[in-house]
Amino acid sequence: MKNLLCSVAVCLSVLFVLAQTNEAAIPCGTVDMKAAACISFATGKDAIPLAPCCNGLQQLAQSVKSVDDKKAICRCLKAGVKNFAGVQDKFLSQLPTACKIKVGFPVSMITNCETIRF
Repeated sequence: MKNLLCSVAVCLSVLFVLAQTNEAAIPCGTVDMKAAACISFATGKDAIPLAPCCNGLQQLAQSVKSVDDKKAICRCLKAGVKNFAGVQDKFLSQLPTACKIKVGFPVSMITNCETIRF
């Protein structure tokens, strides 16, 4: 009986660990691809974000399964905007409202991604 209980405990522990690590954070390549169409708005070249921008951000928002996903998206966005000259925080912060999406964290070049909560 003791061996059976130990076996069950080990199996449950393994299942718990697998459940916790099964969902990988969203890769930066995906974030970059989905957010690329937003650069013209983020630099002030377009007065409003274009449909491909909002569609990409909506897809990203829908793909979030965990707080780690949100943190990964935040980190990727912060890293990605550094590659584009002229990106302005005042436009970045308007993206969620302009695209009518809820992201659950401030979209900004100075956001501390590690403080994001689900």
